[in-house]
Amino acid sequence: MWLFVAFVAVPIVEIALFIQVGGLIGMWPTLGIVVLTAVLGTMMMRAQGALAMRDVQRSFSDLRDPTEPLAHGAMILVAGVLLLTPGFFTDALGLSLLIPQVRRAVFAYVAARVKVQTVHYGQAGPGPQGPRGPQPGGKDIIDGDFHEVDEDAAQVEPPKRPTHRPSGWTKH
Repeated sequence: MWLFVAFVAVPIVEIALFIQVGGLIGMWPTLGIVVLTAVLGTMMMRAQGALAMRDVQRSFSDLRDPTEPLAHGAMILVAGVLLLTPGFFTDALGLSLLIPQVRRAVFAYVAARVKVQTVHYGQAGPGPQGPRGPQPGGKDIIDGDFHEVDEDAAQVEPPKRPTHRPSGWTKH
């Protein structure tokens, strides 16, 4: 129900604001402001989005909880959509979501109402695995296959074309 109200109320608010601002400053300055906020907002969104991506990558590499950086990234994406939607109300909402303090407040508000059951971090790979990664005292086992290369058979292969240089991994 609230989604229906939003889809009806937001266009009504935007139309009312267009009429009010257009009546005060004229049609062309009003349209110029809408286009200018879209361009400036897009530039700000790119910069903020790059910072958010770095924060997400850093949280993954440090094995920290990525919830907050991911939420910031999602809010920046929503801000971009709002800024590309023509209108003063949506531009104001979009620009406010580009402010880190506002995003932190929104995250805190939502986080207070969401309950996370469990979060597990671990690394996958060879060796005994438990629900939380390798178990202490387990031995690392590396499984592999090999085959012997006959030196005489290796010389029977056709030589490489003269355009190839040795890679450093082959015999010279």
